[in-house]
Amino acid sequence: MKALVAPSYGPLDQLVVTDVPAPRPGPGELLVQVEAAGLNPLDSALVTGAMRAMMPVEHPFVVGMDAAGVVKAVGEGATGYEIGDAVVAYTHFHPGTIAEYTTVAVGPNVAKRPTGLDAVRGAALPAASVTAECIMAAAEAEAGRTILIIGATGGVGSFTVQLAAQAGMRVLATAAPADADYVRSLGAHDVIDYTSTDPVKESQRLAGGRLDVVLDLIHRGPALLDTADAVKDGGRLLSTLMGPETFERDITVVYVRMAATEGMLQHLAERVAAGTLSVEVAATYPLDDAPKALAEFASGRYSRGKVVVTV
Repeated sequence: MKALVAPSYGPLDQLVVTDVPAPRPGPGELLVQVEAAGLNPLDSALVTGAMRAMMPVEHPFVVGMDAAGVVKAVGEGATGYEIGDAVVAYTHFHPGTIAEYTTVAVGPNVAKRPTGLDAVRGAALPAASVTAECIMAAAEAEAGRTILIIGATGGVGSFTVQLAAQAGMRVLATAAPADADYVRSLGAHDVIDYTSTDPVKESQRLAGGRLDVVLDLIHRGPALLDTADAVKDGGRLLSTLMGPETFERDITVVYVRMAATEGMLQHLAERVAAGTLSVEVAATYPLDDAPKALAEFASGRYSRGKVVVTV
């Protein structure tokens, strides 16, 4: 089968679309013929080796972790799915999804794709939307609370804006001027232009003081110490990236990791199909252009939504 392959750790320009053996479903697994695969920031980190200490991969490495496709074979003991079922899936990082076929274990990381959810939007859904749900749990979201979302236009950020607004929270979101109307359409009550304003100071001005919850999807390491200044005493600072273990002030810091629970992905897929959650797809690329797709995605060319490779 054709797949996007990294022969070793190294720069993104080493990626090639080439033939590799097609995977076979093991016990409890589904073989999925991929129709579309979504890109995530972790993809480039796994290729370059930036995450090798925490998430080593074997080479040749097939890239990708989000997919939408059709079940082509059912492994021994795998129940609940039949050949021909349309699905969305998250395969973690092995085997990859930017390929003609992938496998996924039956469980919380795969869901049947509802009528009304096309493959392209379905492929943009799993990792970002499930991470956003995990963020909402870590935020202890309640109506009336105020949340600042730094990095509101990306895949995770755009889902979190919607979920927080629908939970009754007041959402302050950062965006460039060109994306302000988009973020408001997702449910943000106030949009902060990060290109001309300090989001920490501006969020406190808008909220009349420090905030209940701050989610920072952009900064990592010591930079989170500055973000923490926006959090009120007893409040919560959330990040999907690594940062300090201790903070001088009395705040709760949670480094959120994606962990789907049973039925979560199915529920999110059904909400998108019903139109109560929206998915922004910034661009699509054919499989032959997958190296270009990941390079341009990693370069920051697309300021909002997801990038999808069609297979």
